[in-house]
Amino acid sequence: MESLLGGLIIGLAIAILYLTRGNFTGISEIYFNVISINKSGFLWGFFFILGLIVGPVILSFFSYNDLGFEMPNTNPIIVILGGLLVGYGTQLGSGCIFGHGICGIGRLSVRSMVGACIFIGAGVLTVLISKSLGWVAL
Repeated sequence: MESLLGGLIIGLAIAILYLTRGNFTGISEIYFNVISINKSGFLWGFFFILGLIVGPVILSFFSYNDLGFEMPNTNPIIVILGGLLVGYGTQLGSGCIFGHGICGIGRLSVRSMVGACIFIGAGVLTVLISKSLGWVAL
């Protein structure tokens, strides 16, 4: 039920973004506009990125088990390395799974459909390899 609610909220947010700004955008584009200090959309983008940073900080005050989450790895080095690899993959793939999967597929973009399949396939493969090597206990 939580996943359905989360998906509906994301879809609603994308629809509102499209209706108010006239375009779709993914997190990588929002981030680029903020770090390049692009005057168009800087303020709302800044607060969006700030929310991405503040949200996990607030969440860190709670036990993941209390909230129904299970963190597969809490080693800060592994988490930071994973974030850097995701950032590199986002640059390499000209966007992230959010942008391609939600916005691109919604526009029926073949490039985004292929990209989303590759992203998800790479994620599945990573989990299978990590699990077989004992790096992640799922």
